[in-house]
Amino acid sequence: MDTYNHCFLSAVLFIVLFSSSIHISVAARNLLQTTTAPSLPKPASTLPPFPPLPTFPQPTLPNIPNNLPSLPICLHFPTIPKVTLPPLPNFPSVLPTNIPTTIPSFPFFSPPPATGKP
Repeated sequence: MDTYNHCFLSAVLFIVLFSSSIHISVAARNLLQTTTAPSLPKPASTLPPFPPLPTFPQPTLPNIPNNLPSLPICLHFPTIPKVTLPPLPNFPSVLPTNIPTTIPSFPFFSPPPATGKP
């Protein structure tokens, strides 16, 4: 099928979907306006009491020793030598020191003369 048929079919499909959604929303509105809401049973004013929570036995935790062994020497990281870089040279400033703050005006051309009566 060529492009024209695809465009035509997609336009028809869009119109059908759009009009059906309008009809569905109008029908739903009419249905909501004509019916009354069913009466719901009233909830009980008091709730039954909750059962008591069970008590669990508390475990005894072992004490953590205060004197922990020190780490072996093989786990220490080696020291890294410090590197010093030479100072950067002074470069000339790229930005101008005097920045204009006014906006230049642009000339506007006059419209062409009218050719006849409207």
